[in-house]
Amino acid sequence: MSDATLHATAPDPDDFAVQIADQIESFLVAVTEVARGDEPDSAVPFLLLEVSQLLLAGGRLGAHEDILPDERYEPDLGPEPDVDELRERFAEMLDPVDVYSEVFDPYEPRKPPVPARISDDLADVIADLRHGMAHYRAGRTTEAMWWWQFSYFSNWGSTASATLRALQSLVAHVRLNQPLEELDGLDTDQDLSEDALAEVAGRVMVEEIAAPLGLREVK
Repeated sequence: MSDATLHATAPDPDDFAVQIADQIESFLVAVTEVARGDEPDSAVPFLLLEVSQLLLAGGRLGAHEDILPDERYEPDLGPEPDVDELRERFAEMLDPVDVYSEVFDPYEPRKPPVPARISDDLADVIADLRHGMAHYRAGRTTEAMWWWQFSYFSNWGSTASATLRALQSLVAHVRLNQPLEELDGLDTDQDLSEDALAEVAGRVMVEEIAAPLGLREVK
């Protein structure tokens, strides 16, 4: 990516930075609309699609050479937008399948799964992306691209990947007509081993979550 691309005064739709920004903005707009709850029946499939598309942008950032910011210190953006309302809306919408188990680092041996929440993950990803978007809208394209690339490696890339895995698994359970295990009583502040996760897991039949979340069983 050349300096001319990063510092272009007129956006070119073929520019890498413009394409990444468009993909990120599309995700932010789409998931904010999902959080409104106007179409709860299609929430999970829609989130699956949007997170998948976002990770395409992340993959492109990850494969790109290191992007260096223009300034040594990041310019002050002022107060960060609050994402707690979005977090709460997603938590309510996704209940009772919000909590899932995830291996934090697949290359760290013998680490048990840890509990996580889709609602927390989405809110964290949105916060990271909004931070970069504030730089982009202020005309600091290089700063925005640096931040999106850096935070992809340090946070939102792995977080979005885990969320995608949970959403894909949820859709697959329903489409394949397989029972889903509910992590009954499990919360994200608990430090549980793999055996403990299995012990607290209860049974929830697929039909109990299919209709409210816009998923249908295959007859």
